[in-house]
Amino acid sequence: MKLDHLDTVKRFYKFHKRLPSYSEMLKLFDFSSKNAIYRIIQKWIEEGLIKKDARKLAPTSKFFSLPFLGIIKAGFPILAEEDKNYLTLDEYLIEDPHSSFILRVSGDSLINVGIFDGDLVIIERSQQALSGDIVLAQIDREWTLKILRKDNQKKSYLASANPKYPPFFPRQELQIHGIVKAVVRKFN
Repeated sequence: MKLDHLDTVKRFYKFHKRLPSYSEMLKLFDFSSKNAIYRIIQKWIEEGLIKKDARKLAPTSKFFSLPFLGIIKAGFPILAEEDKNYLTLDEYLIEDPHSSFILRVSGDSLINVGIFDGDLVIIERSQQALSGDIVLAQIDREWTLKILRKDNQKKSYLASANPKYPPFFPRQELQIHGIVKAVVRKFN
């Protein structure tokens, strides 16, 4: 399997929001034999990149994976070693996909923990959280994203990670609905 064929199919998918047909692949790869296309497709199915549903080709999560080339130091420069594997971001970021969802952050109350206005956060539904967890909470019927803390009497309250915001103590009720598991930020 040539990687450039897969890249060509990924570009096609990005533009058309579907995989190309066998005939379209003949043109894309500049092949004259449908048998050659069939062999490439079978290899991709074996590798788990695509699947065949009701005579139609469909991408799997592995199709969208990115090359994981290893570790890079953010301190002093070192010689980078390439260790090429593939990693899908959903496998890395989401432990329990059935109880997870994404929210877009609005506001700056968590900037000192690296969560900024416009970031996406992956929340895992849970009513159990530890002090220090960043949680999706409902405090006195208002929704917010804050850090769960406990005072000296072990009473829970919500704290910001920005000194311009005070702690939030519930007057009536504090309910935890989820825990932040990951933050996604797009540059440029």
